[in-house]
Amino acid sequence: MIASQRKASSEDSKELRLALGIWLRELREEQGLTQRDLSEQLGLDYYTFISQLENGRGKIPSSRYRDWAEALGQDTKPFVCKLLMHYDPVSYEILFSDSVSEAG
Repeated sequence: MIASQRKASSEDSKELRLALGIWLRELREEQGLTQRDLSEQLGLDYYTFISQLENGRGKIPSSRYRDWAEALGQDTKPFVCKLLMHYDPVSYEILFSDSVSEAG
């Protein structure tokens, strides 16, 4: 049972990252940037990293979230919320669910 839960979770994770990759590609294209342009703007060694992200593989390092938001013309907080929703949906739900009551 645990193995099947992990497999389902892995499949869900793949779908979430693919959806995020599509969104990142749309943002890049809205800025009129090629993958190479964006990689240069971010100081990346390989533009193929952009391709990997846009195809649902890989993850933006959290230390670079601000850089990515700026490069893609996004406000940082909503951008990071979207990343968290796709990279770590459990934490996202805990932090932002309406059903969470405040401690006190």
